[in-house]
Amino acid sequence: MSTFLELGVPAELAAVLADSGKTEAFAIQRDTLPDSLAGRDLLGRGRTGSGKTIAFALPLVARLAASGGQRRAGLPRGLVLAPTRELATQIAATIAPLAEAAGLRVTTVFGGVSQRPQEQALRGGVDIVVACPGRLEDLMKQQVVRLSAIEVTVLDEADHMADLGFLPGVTRILTATPAGGQRLLFSATLDRGIDTLARRFLSNAVSHEVDEESVPVGEMTHRVLVVDSPDNKTALVRELASGTGRRILFTRTKHQAKKLAKQLTAAGIPAVDLHGNLSQNARERNLGAFSAAPEDGGVRVLVATDVAARGVHVDNVDLVVHVDPPVEHKAYLHRSGRTARAGAAGTVVTVVLPEQRRDVKDLLRKAAISAPLEDVTTAAITALVPERAPHVRPAPVQAQQQQRPSSKQRPSGGEKSGAANPPSRRSRRPRSGGAGSGAGGSYSTQSGGQSRQGGQSRQGGRSSQGR
Repeated sequence: MSTFLELGVPAELAAVLADSGKTEAFAIQRDTLPDSLAGRDLLGRGRTGSGKTIAFALPLVARLAASGGQRRAGLPRGLVLAPTRELATQIAATIAPLAEAAGLRVTTVFGGVSQRPQEQALRGGVDIVVACPGRLEDLMKQQVVRLSAIEVTVLDEADHMADLGFLPGVTRILTATPAGGQRLLFSATLDRGIDTLARRFLSNAVSHEVDEESVPVGEMTHRVLVVDSPDNKTALVRELASGTGRRILFTRTKHQAKKLAKQLTAAGIPAVDLHGNLSQNARERNLGAFSAAPEDGGVRVLVATDVAARGVHVDNVDLVVHVDPPVEHKAYLHRSGRTARAGAAGTVVTVVLPEQRRDVKDLLRKAAISAPLEDVTTAAITALVPERAPHVRPAPVQAQQQQRPSSKQRPSGGEKSGAANPPSRRSRRPRSGGAGSGAGGSYSTQSGGQSRQGGQSRQGGRSSQGR
């Protein structure tokens, strides 16, 4: 093992990492940092969870700080391209404390949200932009941002960029950056045009590949549980969601994610959802609630589509549940990779109906996963959920309305400002405040008796799909 200081990382940046418990470099960091800190173009290959973000964040910040360039409106000096909003925001969150220590500013640029705050940030002057290709190209066409001053360019998850059809836009963006700048490209594979991109834009590049054995992954246990009916599947998923640790439940569709999060919350298991139909604010709020500690208003359960399978990193996810098995084995691996990260242990459970047995066996074979198909037993459930979290009941509507502005201050629902709701409508049923509202809802623990607002914390990870 090597420390970051031994690898040449500036002391002030190494201190930032040390403050968060990171002192020893992972393999991809140990291999790439000497070259990237020296200013060489670099091609890094390694799967999710290998530590790539810090591997490029450190040279990006260190080299910009050392160059002494001036901050100018609309002319960033560092650029990171990412395929999704979730990944862009999490990359920015990793870079931000390092940049702050070096006196640099960071902002994000992606679609699905108002363009105005991004324009204001760029015109106010930033050093590093973390962007998704679509919105960045829009702002380039509008002359809000120019890439003529870029000194360091990073392309992360290049293979996922290719999967989403972003390579033409990425090519145009890289062409707009100065030819003499440093370029770092990270990808799990070199197919689908990534090799062509590397040959065109990387100059005398050094290549580093991290093998599977050197990736800092904790023990990942795979279980496949066969249920005989949809009703029993629902009961099993509820049991798996009821534990004390963080867990991510993957569904195939947005509607299923929303519905399941509501059902769990109503059943006393506060959950939030994450899928493509949510607004950016709702995505950030829900992912922030999942990242936060329960005592700070966080929730333990995230119900997500494959939008969360890549680029979303939340520490200490104990369990990943494939409520709906994915169609493609790569999706299985990316979903499963949300647990057992950075040396922590984790479990992956796939819930299978009888008619899905053959497809799931084929899926596991392609993913090179060895896991027998098991019947659901009490012993299996106890092993997966050794301790259940306290039951949490949804707060009634009346309790929620005490915390809201009066109707004179704010319109209620779709009615005119000041219009009163009939009492019968207010008391017709309690609101679970589940995933449909973009939050975990209001709830109180039966054991403690104190109400708290779930899903309101904005700390922790953020949220995905960039244009």
